[in-house]
Amino acid sequence: MTQMLKIEISDTIAVLTLNRPDKRNAMCDALLDQIDAFFSNPPEGVRVVVLTGTAGHYCSGLDLSEHVARNAEGTMRHSRNWHAVMDKIQFCGLPVVSAMFGAVIGGGLEMAASTHVRIAESSTIFQLPEGMRGIFVGGGATVRVGRILGADRMTEMMLTGRKYSAEEGLALGLAHYSVGAGEALPLAMTLAGKIAKNAALSNYMMINAISRINDMSKSDGLFAESLCAAVSQTSLDAEEGLKAFLEKRVPVFR
Repeated sequence: MTQMLKIEISDTIAVLTLNRPDKRNAMCDALLDQIDAFFSNPPEGVRVVVLTGTAGHYCSGLDLSEHVARNAEGTMRHSRNWHAVMDKIQFCGLPVVSAMFGAVIGGGLEMAASTHVRIAESSTIFQLPEGMRGIFVGGGATVRVGRILGADRMTEMMLTGRKYSAEEGLALGLAHYSVGAGEALPLAMTLAGKIAKNAALSNYMMINAISRINDMSKSDGLFAESLCAAVSQTSLDAEEGLKAFLEKRVPVFR
C-alpha cells in the first residue's frame, strides 16, 4: 500500500505530504487517522508543521468513491470525528503552514482553514461542491470557512458551486500569500523556519487564544488577552527577548 501520509522532519520542521496522487489526495478515513495520529503525538523537537499535497493537488476533499452508507447517527459521529481532527490541527500548539496548489476542495478546504498560514500557487482552486452532490459540509466549514468568508458569501459559494482562484482566495482570506507555480513549498519552509524561531509559548498563545477570543464578548476577550499577556510576559523567554533587544542580538528561545 502506498504511504498515504509522508512525514519528513528537517531540524524543527515537519513536512506532512498527503500522498494519494491517483485520487488528487482525496481524504479517506485511513488518511484522516494518520493525520490524527501525528497531531495527537507530534515528534519531540518539532516546532512547526508544513502541510502539503503531491502530484499537483493539495486535497480534493472526501473520497466519494469510498463512501460508506451510514445512518443519521453514524454520519453525525463521522462528522464529529472530522471536527476533532481539524481541532487538533488548529489547537495542538504547533503552527501549521499550508502549501497549496491545484484542488483545495470540500474537506481539503476545511483542512486548510484549520491551518494557520496558507500559501496558494496560481493553480489553486477553492471550492465547496457539497450542494452539487446533494450533501452538506461536515468537516467544520460552516465555522472555519464561514468565519473567513462570512455566512452570506459562503452560502452563495455552496449554492452555486462557485470556484475561487488563488488571487480571489487571497483577496477573501482563504490564502495569506499568492505565489507562482512551484513556489508554495519553498515559501512555506522559509516562513516555517521564521516561525520556529519564535518563543514556543508565544506561538502556543497565538494559536490557542486568538480564535477563541474572537468567539468571546468584548469584555471577556480583553480579560483573556490580559491573562495571556501575564503568562507570556513573565516567562523566561520574555526575559531573553528583552535582554536580546537591549543587547542588539537575535534572541535564543527555549
